[in-house]
Amino acid sequence: MGKENEISADELNPKTCFFANYPPKECGIATFTKHLATAMDKKWNPKVKSRVIAINEEGSFYNYNKKVIFEVAKNDIEHYIEVAKKVNYTDNIKILCIQHEFGIFGGEYGNYIIPFLETVKKPVVVTFHTVLPEPDEKRKRVVQAIAKRSSALVVLAKIAADILIKDYDIEKSKIHVVYHGIENVPFQSNEGAKKRLKLDGKTVLLTYGLLGRGKGIEYMIRALPPLVEKYPNILYLIVGETHPAVRKEEGEKYRNELISLARKLKIENHVKFYNKYLPDNELVEYMAAADVYIGTNMDRNQISSGPLAEAIGGGKAVISTPSFCAEELLADRRGLLAEFRNPESFTKAIDKMLSNPEQKKEMERQAYAFSRQMTWPNVAIQYLRIFNKIVKLREDTTEKLPKVKLNHMINLTDDFGIIQFSRHSTPDKASGYTLDDNSRALIFSIKHSKLYNRENTAEISSRLTKSYIKFLEHCQEPDGNFKNNHCNEEEITNSHSEDSFGRAIWSLGFAINNSDDPLIKERAKKMFDRAFRYMNNLESPRAKAFCINGLYYYYKSYGYPEILTKLTKFANELVNIYDHESSNDWQWFEPYLTYSNSTLPEALFFAYELTGNEKYFEVAKKSLDFLTNLMLVDGEFCPIGQNGWYKRNGERAFFDQQPLDVSCIILTFLTAYSLTQEKEYYTKAILAFNWFLGKNHLKQMMYDETTGGCYDGLGKHSVNLNQGAESTISYLMARIFLEEHKRKQKAMH
Repeated sequence: MGKENEISADELNPKTCFFANYPPKECGIATFTKHLATAMDKKWNPKVKSRVIAINEEGSFYNYNKKVIFEVAKNDIEHYIEVAKKVNYTDNIKILCIQHEFGIFGGEYGNYIIPFLETVKKPVVVTFHTVLPEPDEKRKRVVQAIAKRSSALVVLAKIAADILIKDYDIEKSKIHVVYHGIENVPFQSNEGAKKRLKLDGKTVLLTYGLLGRGKGIEYMIRALPPLVEKYPNILYLIVGETHPAVRKEEGEKYRNELISLARKLKIENHVKFYNKYLPDNELVEYMAAADVYIGTNMDRNQISSGPLAEAIGGGKAVISTPSFCAEELLADRRGLLAEFRNPESFTKAIDKMLSNPEQKKEMERQAYAFSRQMTWPNVAIQYLRIFNKIVKLREDTTEKLPKVKLNHMINLTDDFGIIQFSRHSTPDKASGYTLDDNSRALIFSIKHSKLYNRENTAEISSRLTKSYIKFLEHCQEPDGNFKNNHCNEEEITNSHSEDSFGRAIWSLGFAINNSDDPLIKERAKKMFDRAFRYMNNLESPRAKAFCINGLYYYYKSYGYPEILTKLTKFANELVNIYDHESSNDWQWFEPYLTYSNSTLPEALFFAYELTGNEKYFEVAKKSLDFLTNLMLVDGEFCPIGQNGWYKRNGERAFFDQQPLDVSCIILTFLTAYSLTQEKEYYTKAILAFNWFLGKNHLKQMMYDETTGGCYDGLGKHSVNLNQGAESTISYLMARIFLEEHKRKQKAMH
């Protein structure tokens, strides 16, 4: 039977164990299990590792990878019990997650799983991929027996949870809804994929999945003749091999019937079959090329569909038969439904979709936005939360940080500077440019060049630095002030900002102190010196705080007395306004909290480091602690929402949360940690960074691993999927400063 020897803790050290079909077996459950296990490992490694118990058909042999530690013979009930005992003896298996489909386990209604559950002593979570309403008594008893012996149940649709409660008498508290996982792909045009697949000029309709009777593809083929007449370039792609069980029973009979039907209808040039079980990268490519995804499944009771999930995850226009799964995923104008066994209904739905391009685009946007909760990293977050409620595997805060990725920042930057906004991940040049964004970008690119000076990407960040310093030079006016908005509608009406001036000073001081390029340092110093006198005009506390940061770096490089005098003046002014506004229950500088709040205490930490003035340190610490206590909610960072902010004695706004504010407090925690060496500050910086990685109230990633960008905001119910400069640079700044601290810690040890 293969890998049945005991495994050593030192060799494999598993924490979670999935029991299911697994590749190279070709089926939806096997693919699902592989993706979920991989996502868990990628997100939580090295603390959590996934292993697999694979189910084998009679007479079959599979060359599994090293994740598979045990194999079970599907139709051997004694073998289920034997493997359950081995699981009990394997101490480092902490929890089992069974991917349940009735057909993959032996016995009537797959009831061989029950003696396994009766024998195994480890806690078990069961994911039901099928939940049928109005079950007969035998099926109901099997499901109830599984539920009774499970610590938690996962279903892939809300309707499935309702059915379990109503038709199976399962307690609601045991059930969790986690939608089918999907690849994280950017929202983009399909023209590139069409070109790569040589489908240029075609209107591509796509159905994907294992072929077999019950798929209903014949009704879709019958729907095509009127569409071909109206849209002569239409092409219906049917991608996927025949289901192995079907092939074993009747060979390619069903496929051949479909091919004959297309010939009979004289549309064979508009129907193409790709008889292959696609690897993930090819599936993503075909899905990307589609104009409309067609779900043809004939099973009303279907509660989960991998291809349908991938279609909405790719931002595709979708038309499907009204299975439970499709009704839920395509609700709220995320797609259209066609009737079962009704070609004319498919014809009408497809024509409606193709003849209304604006409606089609809106459906695509809605589908893509809804599906972000379903990306595999977000699904991994949801599963870990469920596992942790049963047995504490690890904190859902991770110190394993994503690699620093410059792709989206490069995408946003042109010859003039970094573009302000994006529509999804596509730069919106009409939004123009801001001094704020280019100042932050300058800090990041210089820090990146310094940390990665021996790698290829250092050349890229060096080139970016030259773009941003040039932009700042363009912004500076003869009196030393800087213009904030450029090439947008605010250039005339709202061209200057004290806070953007302060950020420019911060970035220039940082460049002077940190750049390894003498020319960059010289250009930055020239601008800084020209702006020095203009600082006397500032009234905004944040502008003064940003200037303190810049003055701090400048003084570290040159030690000019007038720089320290100016820094001390601003620090004293911050302390004075704190003394005026603060009280026992409001330890803050202003009667409200808005954006970039933690810059105020951070500036006083810098001032304390240079001057040794204990008052600066006292106010910095008190105000940071006050802010931290407000932003820590149920163990997660929850920045002050911009939808109302927080006025003293008023209601605190929780939404919409901005990446800028999370990034800002991370930098402040790292500054406090460097100054005090109190580990608590570093721990909180890591905790705050995990907001980007899904430790937030929606349990969704704010960092887009595919593009390297960051989403623009976290609302009450959804994520703002645009990836503008402010959010992307905010993420990257937090990430690069954490990288510096991690390297310092490693060097010390």
